[in-house]
Amino acid sequence: MPLTLYDASIPVYVQMLRNLAALLDKAEAHAKATGLPLSELTEARLAPDMHSLVGQIQLASDAAKGGAARLAGVTPPNMPDTETTYEDLKARIAKTLAFVESITPDQISDDLERTIELPLPKGAMSFTAKDFVFTYALPNFMFHVTTAYALLRHKGAPIGKLDFLAGARRG
Repeated sequence: MPLTLYDASIPVYVQMLRNLAALLDKAEAHAKATGLPLSELTEARLAPDMHSLVGQIQLASDAAKGGAARLAGVTPPNMPDTETTYEDLKARIAKTLAFVESITPDQISDDLERTIELPLPKGAMSFTAKDFVFTYALPNFMFHVTTAYALLRHKGAPIGKLDFLAGARRG
């Protein structure tokens, strides 16, 4: 059976959202054990002009739910960027994961050449469905998940590559 757009996207979003939740859990346990305030994690940035951990989680969530929704031809859930606490971030990941998991293979057309429009403030971007998945949606999502990982690691969380790749599977 050939690879489908569903296979190439939805399981990736699901696995990495679960892994992101597991990374947050490990970082939280480390912070509590060392007396590091959770606000040091939520406010962490790699550079002054980059989003904090809060922003990275929000953007990873937006990328996952928006990518899944565009592929399925449905409207993503509205999630205003109001998270400020660690609990808020964990809840946002859980809501995003629930939405992404609700997308079924039957909802995603395998017409690789169909057009997907991405509205942006300065004008829409247009992609074939194949290019949307492989050159925009997944790379954008992974950028924000990777940056969240880097922020947590930079703040001393005892996480590594295997946690990033398979954190939720390892328990």
